[in-house]
Amino acid sequence: MSILKQRRAAIAAFMAAGAFLLGCLTVRAQEGPPVDTALVVSVDVSNSVDDARYRLQMEGIAKALEDPGVIEAITGGSAGGILFSMVTWADTPSFVIPWIRIANKADALAAAKRVRSLQRQGGEFTCMTRMLRSANDKIVPQVPAKAARIIIDVSGDGPDNCNADEPIETVRDELVANGVTINGLPILLDTPEDSALLPKAVPGGPPPLEQWYREHVMGGPGSFVLPAQGYSDFERAIRQKFVIEVSGLASPSYTMTNSMTNLAR
Repeated sequence: MSILKQRRAAIAAFMAAGAFLLGCLTVRAQEGPPVDTALVVSVDVSNSVDDARYRLQMEGIAKALEDPGVIEAITGGSAGGILFSMVTWADTPSFVIPWIRIANKADALAAAKRVRSLQRQGGEFTCMTRMLRSANDKIVPQVPAKAARIIIDVSGDGPDNCNADEPIETVRDELVANGVTINGLPILLDTPEDSALLPKAVPGGPPPLEQWYREHVMGGPGSFVLPAQGYSDFERAIRQKFVIEVSGLASPSYTMTNSMTNLAR
């Protein structure tokens, strides 16, 4: 081999090694300290959610992040912080807040401000299955640090009505197999959306939409369903839910009765 070729080969090898090291450093730069919870908050913005209902949801999430009890739960875990992200969904999901770290009050207040600034991205249908598929394929793999638990928080005022390409249970079970817990926050209305798609009410049983969430959405270790009694109750429900989720208190044995309402106050 000529001296010129040897030099070219050496330069190519050096550049390849540099690219490899740069790639390693880039990956490592994306890996932050471990967290107690990686939380995906997914919010229904379909046709049934008018501007007033949208603002109630955004304000409820923002106030929950500002709540002293929630902040204490976020910072009081063994890792001292969480990862937070947010998805709005209707016909298609939108990853409106990519993963951010919340490890103190200032972080929580900044996240709340960001939630309030979100512009509505609506749609017609309640495509929950598509949202969960996107979470499984795109959002969960992007978790930028090791998390003791990964939770998807699903809220909405009706069942999936989108005629998805796959059953919602298929995606849910895939998420659970990947170590994800899915919790539900059904928003119960006097006249439920798409009531024909819901199970029949059973005397003494939960409302039909809550039952649908239990059968088709809830899954994984410690999963639960905590309903809101209408949009005006969303702030209370999401605040209580955040405390349970980031504290790691939830388990299938929990029943959401009045005895739990003081957790986030």
